Amino acid sequence: MPLRPALRAALTALLIFNFQFSIPKAHAQAPKTWSSSEILLGLKKLNVLGSALYVAAHPDDENTRLIAYLANGRLVETGYLSCTRGDGGQNLIGPELREGLGVIRTQELLAARRIDGGRQFFTRANDFGFSKTPEETFTIWDKEQVLADMVWVIRQRRPDVMITRFPPDARAGHGHHTASAMLAIEAFSAAADPKRFPEQLQYVQPWQAKRLLWNTGSFFVKAGEDMSQYFKLDAGGFNPLLGQSYGEIAARSRSQHRSQGFGSSAQRGEAPEYFQLLKGEPAKTDLFDGVDMTWNRVPGGAAVGKMIDEVIRKYDPANPSASVAGLQAIELAMNKIPFPSKEEEQRYLNFWRQEKLKAIDALIQACLGLYVEVVALESETSPGQTSSLTVNIISRNIKIGLSSLGVLTTGGKIDADTTISKILLPNQLFSFRKRAVLPVRTPISAPYWLYEKGSVGMYTVANQIDRGQPELSAATTKIQLTIEGQLLTLYIPVQYKSTDPVEGEKYRPLTVVPPVAVNIGGRAYVFADNQPKTVPVTLRAGKAGVKGTLALSLPKGWTAEPASIPFELAAKDAEQTVQFRVQPGAGAAEGKSELRAVATVDGQAYSRGYQTIAYSHIPTQTLFPEAVAPLVKLDLRRKGQEIGYLMGAGDEVPDALRQIGYTVTLLKPEDITDQNLRRFDAVVLGVRAYNTLDRLKTLQPTLLKYVEQGGNLVVQYVVNRGTVLPQIGPYPLTLSTDRVTVENAPVTFLNPGQPLLNTPNKITSKDFEGWVQEQGLYYPSQWDPKYQTVLSSQDPGETAKQSAILVADYGKGHYIYTGLSLFRELPAGVPGAYRILTNMVSLGK
Repeated sequence: MPLRPALRAALTALLIFNFQFSIPKAHAQAPKTWSSSEILLGLKKLNVLGSALYVAAHPDDENTRLIAYLANGRLVETGYLSCTRGDGGQNLIGPELREGLGVIRTQELLAARRIDGGRQFFTRANDFGFSKTPEETFTIWDKEQVLADMVWVIRQRRPDVMITRFPPDARAGHGHHTASAMLAIEAFSAAADPKRFPEQLQYVQPWQAKRLLWNTGSFFVKAGEDMSQYFKLDAGGFNPLLGQSYGEIAARSRSQHRSQGFGSSAQRGEAPEYFQLLKGEPAKTDLFDGVDMTWNRVPGGAAVGKMIDEVIRKYDPANPSASVAGLQAIELAMNKIPFPSKEEEQRYLNFWRQEKLKAIDALIQACLGLYVEVVALESETSPGQTSSLTVNIISRNIKIGLSSLGVLTTGGKIDADTTISKILLPNQLFSFRKRAVLPVRTPISAPYWLYEKGSVGMYTVANQIDRGQPELSAATTKIQLTIEGQLLTLYIPVQYKSTDPVEGEKYRPLTVVPPVAVNIGGRAYVFADNQPKTVPVTLRAGKAGVKGTLALSLPKGWTAEPASIPFELAAKDAEQTVQFRVQPGAGAAEGKSELRAVATVDGQAYSRGYQTIAYSHIPTQTLFPEAVAPLVKLDLRRKGQEIGYLMGAGDEVPDALRQIGYTVTLLKPEDITDQNLRRFDAVVLGVRAYNTLDRLKTLQPTLLKYVEQGGNLVVQYVVNRGTVLPQIGPYPLTLSTDRVTVENAPVTFLNPGQPLLNTPNKITSKDFEGWVQEQGLYYPSQWDPKYQTVLSSQDPGETAKQSAILVADYGKGHYIYTGLSLFRELPAGVPGAYRILTNMVSLGK
């Protein structure tokens, strides 16, 4: 009898849910290989039925040492829930900000978890930048949605112990930090309440953790405070099976946060961690007091625990394959555990059986020395296209049988399984070719949280079962093997593999791309007059034989020549760049608007671009941003022409200067010489230059001499810690963490006659409208009287900050320090930011 539609839909959803949450993901990585000692550690972990969830706000907030200790020392299932993906931070390794930075930091977290043994989760909250209070945070985050996501992860992972990085008060030092702890306190109880977020209960069951603790430390306690009031444990132990202490593992893990500059040195020896109870039962002697972490917690599971003990006792590190039969027997026993009621099955058996069965499958694979990879012939494919896959399998120890192979896509569709009856002999590589057609509705491989347009504070993720996940794979291969007559099912992500002449084998995800991608050259197009500008648009084919028309969508009063352009791309990956001349007409409004490029193919409109993010420490990522660019018409006058720009951590300010007509020369440290600098009307230092360019400590006299002889030096914000020299200006100034986070905070002009406010452009309060993310950061807290202040602003309830711009005469020239977030505002097309920067580089001309 056919299934009723509702039941069939529910079962399909459950299949997809179990697949997504039960199969460990390691996209774009070489297949994992295990040492004998790692296998033994995995066997020991089979006998531990405990779970912990660490909660904080951002990537790099997590305590990697504690995670390493819990996952590898206590052998509990350990997760890190980061409320955000770190989209609002700064980037020390490249120009990516916002969504691009969030993708980088997501991958850095995954790289960290692969080292410390934890698992990674997220909410839909968008890191909108620094926030001073949780009240401000909750005006931008949708608190109920973030809470729902936290409850969702708790109900999935069923933690016995929850731990927050931050206290639920102002000591946390950041509104997001405080908010993460406040949400964890609320989620601790909400997860157990079936009346809260009942829509989740078709997939998961309510769950009550035993306790919620705050992982406190020297950041939060007062000097000399009596720490005996806190629960304490030592997380600095040494793990002989891994050959490292948890502090050493933690340093490697934390050092993956390269975009934030968190390279860490290893700590060895005793490492106390302190905890304060926030909710639930207190811990007296152990973090897991009152939690039965043996198989006795599963009704009927005691016999399984004894069987695991026996496999551990007989384990031979020189012959791990001898443990396969014992693991298979454990697997059969686990599947036969009876349960007294449906409630007991849902509450305990299903979760732990699912967790341990997948662990057993991984251990069987490890004991066999079973290497399986599925590589695509090409790195990219399009929906509806055929991909050629190569499956490579080798068992090092015993013969195995290969039964079938199929492909599961993110759409939940399984490609028709290919039946294969093949006996694979020990240490003989078997390669099999398979052609798979991606369904036409397969989504493109944009990070799933960027599929739909979100808000300033939240990403939009419509599918409940996707929420919380770090990433989704475009396609996964389902491979069924027989080991000693027993079925083993493996889920292997489809990847692309290449061999780099320097780095060797490299893996990247199989990427699903649209038939055509549309990239607009440049980030913002700024019109200081009515003269036309050339807008280049690059078309990129996702498949062969793409043809159609390309046009620009413009606001009222703007024109583009030509109105549309036909194109034809014969080969896959072929590119064609076409140019439009865009011009404001008499009806074009002043200020910021937007242009969009749209390619039409077979009646379907495509308006997404193609962007890759490639760094050596993370897998290559592909983004498909909307093919839009800010269009800015403004009244702007400028002085000078030649600008020298010395990059710091990376930004897009040079392109903004070119947009308004300046000739910009990108400087290297070796270009900073007396003679070379004389030709520039102004020299601009990129963001965090004094944090990232070590040679500035020897080049500083040359830069100041340039100023002294009549030059104009503009220094953008510098972080107050880790400067390469103690004094960055010609006169003393003290950097701080002061900032104004409210983008449109009212501005007071302290010295209306100051040239920076008057020439060549008259700066008014209107120039501070429409700013994004924050007004400014890392303002000096003290400065020499020789510096003049220019403007003042403040966040609600705070004292005025008067050092967003400091300017000093030095010899014949001028030195400017600014913490204004120009590096964010200019690419976003904020008109006032262009006028303010123009006045800075024009000073003295």
